[in-house]
Amino acid sequence: MSAPTRPPLKSITTTPAGPNAAPQPVDTTAAGVPKVAARKGVRTAVSPDPQQGDGRYAFAWLHICAPRGTTPTATSRCLCGWDRSAVGRDRVLALIEDHTDHRDACPLRNPQEGRAAA
Repeated sequence: MSAPTRPPLKSITTTPAGPNAAPQPVDTTAAGVPKVAARKGVRTAVSPDPQQGDGRYAFAWLHICAPRGTTPTATSRCLCGWDRSAVGRDRVLALIEDHTDHRDACPLRNPQEGRAAA
């Protein structure tokens, strides 16, 4: 007696001989829609932004978080690279003073180039 043959575990598909184009859908128009509706867009006028600022922008931030019954925290950041943080009431109050002092001495707010020449 001979052992029964096992069926193959994977089916091997044949590779097509050449490239075949994918079937293309037939162009049909939806019922009730005029053909030129897509070409007639709504004309809009591009106008200047009505919310133009006055030339000022933020470059220093002081964030204080002091929920009731927990320890207050604060962070002070500036675009010039100033980045400080504090935890606890006394340190947060000191950071607020440091942030105020930094605003007066920040090189972004007070450029030093013209002062040396004058």
